[in-house]
Amino acid sequence: MITLQPPTWLEPRGYANGIMTEMNVGSRLVFVGGQIGWNGQQQFETDDFAEQVGQALQNIVAILGEAGAGPEHITRMTWYVRDKNEYMAALREVGRNYREIIGRHFPAMTAIEVADLIEDRARVEIEVTAVVPAAAP
Repeated sequence: MITLQPPTWLEPRGYANGIMTEMNVGSRLVFVGGQIGWNGQQQFETDDFAEQVGQALQNIVAILGEAGAGPEHITRMTWYVRDKNEYMAALREVGRNYREIIGRHFPAMTAIEVADLIEDRARVEIEVTAVVPAAAP
């Protein structure tokens, strides 16, 4: 297994941002740990829900890039939101951010409302699984 860490990001404590493993057929599985709406320096730039989603998605793309993968390789996403009403109210802007960052690729998704997230300012946390075919770089 290989730990995925963009070189300019602060090191996480007690977890990995991403893990990649090669499968017997040459494909790679990539697991991106829950990403929240802070930047690579672990600083929040906004408390706006849709903007935090955008930052979390950018974080995901950066980690996938460390594995030679892109958004098109995502097979599963799980979204943890602190407030489903906030999520629903921001859906249009969330969709716009999603399409700008991920594109028109729609993997299997689950969204779950949770009581809280570990980081107090986090409004959303998104985790991803990706499969990179053997032919991909």
